[in-house]
Amino acid sequence: MSRLKRAKTWEISESEDESDFNIRSLITCDATRKDDIASSLQFASEKDTDQKDVRLETSQASVDADKEDPRCGESLSAPPAAATGTSSPEKRRRRAKKQIEGERLISEQKKEAREKLREERVKQKETKKLEQKRRKEAADRFKSYRPENCLKRMTVCVDPVLLQDEGSDTLLGTLRAMEWRSSIEEQQLAHSITWNRELPEGEDGLSIIQEEQILMVLQLNEFMDMLSSIKEIQQENIKQVECKSLFNKLSQYLNTYAGKIVTLAVIGLSSWALWEEKRSGGLRDLDLEEALVFLQLSRNTSVIFLESWQDLADHACAVTKALSKRPMKLLTETPDLPFCVDGSWASGVRVQKDGTGLLPVWSRQIQQLNRVSPAVAAAISSAFPSPQLLLQAYKDSASEGDQKNILADLSVTSGERQRRVGPDISSRVCRFLTAHNPQLVLD
Repeated sequence: MSRLKRAKTWEISESEDESDFNIRSLITCDATRKDDIASSLQFASEKDTDQKDVRLETSQASVDADKEDPRCGESLSAPPAAATGTSSPEKRRRRAKKQIEGERLISEQKKEAREKLREERVKQKETKKLEQKRRKEAADRFKSYRPENCLKRMTVCVDPVLLQDEGSDTLLGTLRAMEWRSSIEEQQLAHSITWNRELPEGEDGLSIIQEEQILMVLQLNEFMDMLSSIKEIQQENIKQVECKSLFNKLSQYLNTYAGKIVTLAVIGLSSWALWEEKRSGGLRDLDLEEALVFLQLSRNTSVIFLESWQDLADHACAVTKALSKRPMKLLTETPDLPFCVDGSWASGVRVQKDGTGLLPVWSRQIQQLNRVSPAVAAAISSAFPSPQLLLQAYKDSASEGDQKNILADLSVTSGERQRRVGPDISSRVCRFLTAHNPQLVLD
């Protein structure tokens, strides 16, 4: 039906072309028939308009009929997008803007994460470099404490007063032969030899420290004058001691520098026979012995007797080597008790954080006493697993005798034979745990 309607529409169009042809034919007619032509043109125009209206109505009717025809519904129906309608450009722009903003935020987050990761890596590298630098400095500092390196930084300082003696060349020559550094400097304590040591780089405090060891060199006559001063002090004749006395200078120095350790080196007195020959001023052997005890107890000063300057040079070299070994020993020695150490060691016991190992430590501590075998210590620690339990047993005892005999009857198994702990060990353990005198001798 629709095809027929479209054909009818085209027929109307052909008639329209035919009217146009008639119009052109009328235009070529005689001018005398202008009025007829004009009327014909007006008629044709009206006809053309009517035909156009009829054509439009026919086309609209054809479209309506197609919509009502079920056979043509699927082929001539409008697209779904046209029927439902598409989103407006404003919505599309809005949706695109949100999508761009989301992508930008994700990109910024990824960028921040990358920057943060990069900063962490840079920090880790810097930390690693600092740790490596610190370890290298610690290793270099540890190497600098070796005796051979300490000797290179050690300086032997000699008081100029000692150079007045001809034998001083032997001392200086020996130091030069050892290729050690030496200097001639006036010392606060006359007639003395001191040692200065340069600290390695990176140490806090002073760059140069003075060792506490001091060697005061005296000739035999100077030492006898000191003995006379000490004898007068012991006889309470302090006012008679002259200010220029070497003993007075020694006392003043030790009062000012209490941490110094002075050793008197007496040259020329190598035997008691020589002392018998050269003693004067009513000095006796007892005076010498009393002076040595007085120096040791009241001034913490020891005395060594040397025969010549060569012996003094050898002694100075021995002291220098000993001082060079001290820094390394201070670094390597541990202040921990030998029966309780942090690491695993053949002579110690490791204690865990949960308390595991305390019982072996208690047994090892008992073994520190003289004549206490591992079997005896094991018997005591089995009966009293902790020192606190043993102290409580001492506290509950009725008398001091009972305290001393608490451990005496404990059975000790040593191999195939059995024996008792005994009263001696029991008494010593009691004194060890209950005594308040720090100077008490247990054995």
